Amino acid sequence: MKVIDFKDASCKHCYKCVRSCTVKAIRVIHAQAQIMNEYCVLCGHCLEVCPQNAKTFASDMDRVREFLANGDRVVISIAPSYLGILEYDAPGQVVDALERLGFSQVRETAEGAAYVTAAYSRLIAEGRMKNIITTCCPSINDLIEKYYPDLTLYMAPVVSPMVAHGMLIKELYGPETKVVFLGPCIAKKEEAEFDIRTRGYIDAVINFEELEQWLADAHIDIRSCDVKKMANPDPKVNRLYPVQNGVITSVMKNYFADEKLASMEPSDTVNNYNRIFVDGFDACRELFDGMKRGEFEHCFVEANMCEGGCIKGPAVSKLDISRFKAKMNLEQQIDYEDPGFEPAPEKLHLEKLFYSRSNRDKMPSEDEIRVILKATGKYNKDQELNCGACGYPTCRDKAIAVYQGKAEQEMCLPHAYEQAHSMANVVMETTPNAIFILDSDLKIMEFNRMAEKFFGINKDSALKAYIFEIMDSTDFEDVFKSHQSILRRKVDLAQYHLKLLETIVYIDDLDALLCILQDVSREEEKLEKEYDKKMEMVSSAQAVIDKQMMVAQEIAGLLGETTAETKIILSRLGDLILADEGK
Repeated sequence: MKVIDFKDASCKHCYKCVRSCTVKAIRVIHAQAQIMNEYCVLCGHCLEVCPQNAKTFASDMDRVREFLANGDRVVISIAPSYLGILEYDAPGQVVDALERLGFSQVRETAEGAAYVTAAYSRLIAEGRMKNIITTCCPSINDLIEKYYPDLTLYMAPVVSPMVAHGMLIKELYGPETKVVFLGPCIAKKEEAEFDIRTRGYIDAVINFEELEQWLADAHIDIRSCDVKKMANPDPKVNRLYPVQNGVITSVMKNYFADEKLASMEPSDTVNNYNRIFVDGFDACRELFDGMKRGEFEHCFVEANMCEGGCIKGPAVSKLDISRFKAKMNLEQQIDYEDPGFEPAPEKLHLEKLFYSRSNRDKMPSEDEIRVILKATGKYNKDQELNCGACGYPTCRDKAIAVYQGKAEQEMCLPHAYEQAHSMANVVMETTPNAIFILDSDLKIMEFNRMAEKFFGINKDSALKAYIFEIMDSTDFEDVFKSHQSILRRKVDLAQYHLKLLETIVYIDDLDALLCILQDVSREEEKLEKEYDKKMEMVSSAQAVIDKQMMVAQEIAGLLGETTAETKIILSRLGDLILADEGK
């Protein structure tokens, strides 16, 4: 199952998601964008940039509702981002709102973060790792494992605060307890449900946008709720995890809380580790590229995929608040001290092993690349525009993606435009029909070569004219008014000695008319000649018939006379015979 994907019906050849994806984890097949799970790091950028809202997010809302409907004990682990994102008069109102939805307990994920903080402090104190990269952000973890596998030995072998908290809750209340994580991150869903190293501790993941809709459907206003306490002890500084430099600040507070170090002043280096915090995709990749080249040693690196930290991740992008305001709201409500929690229970195994999950794609030869480039009209270096419209930085990169089945030839927009423009010109200039386009004022916008011939006016002059200056405009005006097309209507342009079939089509998107005039003058002349011949034949046939009728009438007259004479003779003969018999 995919955490995010795209709707087939909405993808419209824009390739904006491909351009936004730094790791190029989106392929295009039959003009449809698809997420490639094996390459995706679930940064969520494609969710944010899609202009057609074509992306889909696999929601756990139905599963959560089912837990509650079944009467299960359901504990919700709420990420500290809520302090900066949700609207309330007091944080405790969020607790009451969630309990009204049916959750048996509301606990802060920062409780789990406190144990992760302690684990990071121990790694610094041990000093055995050349570099330490925090592993709270699942997207950063995916980025390193898939694209910087050589750096996996620097990843702190510690689970994220969400997973640590899930472990703790199930340890406190039993494995049958359902744990739901509420946060701003879409990558948490994969970490909770699909990563075999961490699944089983979080039973469902929902985000703040889904919560707001749920509260609205249930007619629950957070500001109208009572103020209640969280079920967990105050995690204090560990609530800073979602903001830039929050992990480092929490670790430093914990590290120097040790009695042996309490008298020391925090500095830029701790046990010879330089502190670095980095956020945003490009910045993280720049740091990891440098680390891969060996430019960094003894660094404790706090890395976040989202700029400014995960205070407002991709799963809350639609909420009407800036990340700067959210950060300020959160920081103003936090006690900047270590909570002094007891060590994590022995049964909590917070270790996590990280390893390479890189994909080695087959690369094309130089000849194979040239063949692909030539298919889009790029026969030399000068024709490689490297415009990036397809989503790939260079034409060669796109050619490699085509070879690997991640892209299509048709994604080259300049080439597609040239082809379409070229074919349109061929059609316009070679058709035996006059074609022109009119705007809503009946001004001529396009005028092909055959139209020039029909009307005896060149294109430049035509494009300055209105159609009523050339021919009767009644039909065009009627189509503009009714938006009903005229198809193959016969018109006689006597002034041009033309008889035409007229087709006028209304173009809704342009509020314009397309007119096609087919010259049928010869056909009409031929039909007229054939008609005249037929009428001549009919006249000749009628003359013959009339003559035959006259002859028939004459014959009938003669037959009538002879019949009468015969009748008289026969009557006389009968009379004679009867007279003889009477004697």
